Amino acid sequence: MTTQTERFPLAASTPALATRSRGLTIATWVVSVAAAGMFLMAGSSKLSGAPMMVGLFDAIGVGQWFRYVTGTIEVVGAVALLVPALALYAALALAATMVGAVITHLAIVGGSPAIPLALLAGMAFVAWSRGSQR
Repeated sequence: MTTQTERFPLAASTPALATRSRGLTIATWVVSVAAAGMFLMAGSSKLSGAPMMVGLFDAIGVGQWFRYVTGTIEVVGAVALLVPALALYAALALAATMVGAVITHLAIVGGSPAIPLALLAGMAFVAWSRGSQR
């Protein structure tokens, strides 16, 4: 008589896969919630016209309309990160925004691009994780 693990070899590894899947889900949610908080704060300061943000976008030289666009992307993206059906698209949009932020830090305003790089890495992870769940 055959056992279940002989007929279904993957059945033996199912608990390990479930643990890995649960760990990935938890990590995805932790990164998503932390990033959503950061993007919500950053986007809100842009939309509210915080003097530091106004000065930053003056230095960039594109115009204050770009501050509103960037702030809107960050706030809407932060909320969408918390909706599983939208999280992949939010992570991709926010990752593209962070690519622009890194380039802006390196080429125009100076300073360390560490925070945009960390957010870019987080959004790449969320996009990969949410994309692999489809």
